[in-house]
Amino acid sequence: MRHLIVAIALAAACAPASAQTQVAAAGPAGDETGALTATDGTPAGFAPLEAADVALEDFLWLKRPVVVFANTPADPAFRQQMDFLEELWPELEARDVVLIVDTDPGAETEVRRTLRPRGFMLVLMDKDGSVALRKPSPWSVREISRAIDKMPSRREEMRVLQPGR
Repeated sequence: MRHLIVAIALAAACAPASAQTQVAAAGPAGDETGALTATDGTPAGFAPLEAADVALEDFLWLKRPVVVFANTPADPAFRQQMDFLEELWPELEARDVVLIVDTDPGAETEVRRTLRPRGFMLVLMDKDGSVALRKPSPWSVREISRAIDKMPSRREEMRVLQPGR
């Protein structure tokens, strides 16, 4: 069942913008800022993936993984980080971010073996699979967005999206 959910999430993330526009026009209500929200008040599209269900290689050249590790989902730093991410998710989604969470050290997932966290850790990876930063405390979406915008791959994307600049 988890593999099916991951496959659906990846398919939705890779859907063309025109298909996403049709879905947006058909459904979810916007808040006062115009951001799409689900019926439960969370930003549309905010769906963290479990590390046990994904392989980092699946996102090469497609997405920028943001991985949040903790030893338990009750970790205050983990909760704070998830609140930060959920609150302004559309900003990260516009930067091709995929959110991966791992709160079970005992599961020894491939993601955990690759990135080797200790306790809480936030990891930002670029589309080429390289680790751009590791942080032992929560970071705001503003800080994460700035780090992404400084990446050469993101600068190239912005140059292509905004010719003449």
